[in-house]
Amino acid sequence: MPWRELKPMDLKLLFIADYLKGPPSFSALCQAYEISRKTGYKWVERYEREGPAGLAEHSRRRLTQNWVVPLVVRKAIIELRGRGETEPGPKKIQAALQERFPDQAPPSKTTIYNILKQAELVKPRPSRQRVAVYPRPLQKAELPNQLFSADYKGQFLTGAGIWCYPLTIMDHASRFLLACHSMPNTNFLETQAVFTRVFREHGLPERIRTDNGIPFASTGRAGLSQLSIWWLRLGIIPERIAPGRPDQNGRHERMHRTLKSTLPSPPAVAWDAQQRHFDRFMQHYNYERLHEALKQRTPASCYESSPRPFPEKLPDMTYPSHIDSVLADGSGIVNRRGLRIYVGHVLRHQTIGLDQVGDGVWDVIFGPIILGQVDVRDAKDGYVTLKVSPM
Repeated sequence: MPWRELKPMDLKLLFIADYLKGPPSFSALCQAYEISRKTGYKWVERYEREGPAGLAEHSRRRLTQNWVVPLVVRKAIIELRGRGETEPGPKKIQAALQERFPDQAPPSKTTIYNILKQAELVKPRPSRQRVAVYPRPLQKAELPNQLFSADYKGQFLTGAGIWCYPLTIMDHASRFLLACHSMPNTNFLETQAVFTRVFREHGLPERIRTDNGIPFASTGRAGLSQLSIWWLRLGIIPERIAPGRPDQNGRHERMHRTLKSTLPSPPAVAWDAQQRHFDRFMQHYNYERLHEALKQRTPASCYESSPRPFPEKLPDMTYPSHIDSVLADGSGIVNRRGLRIYVGHVLRHQTIGLDQVGDGVWDVIFGPIILGQVDVRDAKDGYVTLKVSPM
């Protein structure tokens, strides 16, 4: 039937006329008019209740919105927003309106927010740059040195007036605490120095699991940072937990809880004394404290050093023969056959791999990490965009 040639009211009247004739089935009637049975029953109910007038278009305004915010209340909302040195949010404004207008219910927090937004009194927050999602599922570790975990325990102010950021490194399987070091900050070089001492003493693990904070990750390609790039060149796979999921590094978090219980409150000891406290804690945690998860053994009795030694010279990143190796320049750009691919400033002077996966299509990789993909047919003025596939 000519559905789109009829006005809505005409269509409804024809539908009711056919309905009154007694169709073979109500489902067949609705199917003929290309409407749902729910819509058909609604039209019939309105016709039986109000006659033809009931088929007219009804207002789609929310039934629950039975009042409009009075002008005096709107002005009060805007006034309260600008009162004082801070800008109160909808929740505080709502409480203030209850005091100012005790005889009427205040608007909802959403309504207050919308009024502030219409008055251009709400500044949009800049979108937060997030670290790229780790592309592989987290793997279990049953043996020592398969997985190290690392984290900074929450910072605190020492008695010397210096902020302390304790860096902790632990073997996942044995729970052996490899480092608990007082750090004045979380920068790359000082963090690298602690890992270097651990690697020299205990060897290299297969993987290291961390959160997504500095210096373990960045907002660059694949979330790589200077530290994780260094790990990759050492043959260590960086592994990151999902944002907001500390339970994915639960063993490390449990160790932090034990460490916290030994700290004085407030931590008013001097800087050198703080490190001595951490050294005593490592001795107790590794060699004296029995762990139920280890069948009442100590971590030291379950741990042995890795057979992979720390190299004196940092190896270059290498790739199989079927993958092209290209050195990124000082700006993080890879030049290949007249094409320029920007892989990120953090990867400057690093050896990047180009793995052909199709006709003119290449995976751009750093070690085992896929940075993205390029298609030479998309090149513009010699540049080709690195596309990141969803994970």
